[in-house]
Amino acid sequence: MDIILLERIAKLGQMGEVVSVKEGYARNFLLPQGKALRVNAANLARFEAERAQMEARNLETKKEADALAAKLDGQKFIVIRSASDAGSLYGSVTTRDAAEAATEAGFSVDKKQVALLGAIKELGLHDVSVKLHPEVEATITLNVARSVEEAELQEAGKSIAELAAEEEAAAEFEIQELFDDIGAAASEDEALAETAGVETEDTAEEEENEE
Repeated sequence: MDIILLERIAKLGQMGEVVSVKEGYARNFLLPQGKALRVNAANLARFEAERAQMEARNLETKKEADALAAKLDGQKFIVIRSASDAGSLYGSVTTRDAAEAATEAGFSVDKKQVALLGAIKELGLHDVSVKLHPEVEATITLNVARSVEEAELQEAGKSIAELAAEEEAAAEFEIQELFDDIGAAASEDEALAETAGVETEDTAEEEENEE
């Protein structure tokens, strides 16, 4: 189907260009969303009559998008999710999640503007594209973690494997400290018992051996 583009469409063309697309793409997306018109004499005349206004509106919205992109590009947002010890999410992070994270931080972003660069099913830092205008795009980063503390560690450059190793080491250290404390307490009790003249199992055995 031949259509007239009413705005720039990636991989298709610029505003005012006549291009050929699949009928389904035109009927289901371009025409209903007002991004294009069918090519016929009436629509060509309509476009030429309104072209100046369309270009002016496009310029204005592009300026607004540029201003937002300058603030939004490079921003990082934390998304808290449940995940396995290996870092696999129980579910996935969606375009809605990305839009909500940005909106909660004070940016006006709709889920339709968000384009995931790949499925987000793992903990970690993930870049996401936000299409603010046909000619303006920003990139944000989603810091997907199980807690704010974990997100801060990921931001510092630590991987899930490193975090897991640190947690394991910390747990082993706590267990070792517990055993050390128990051993120290036992030694103190034995020393106190000997000082008080109380026979412990060890001292009793030593006396028997001497006899």
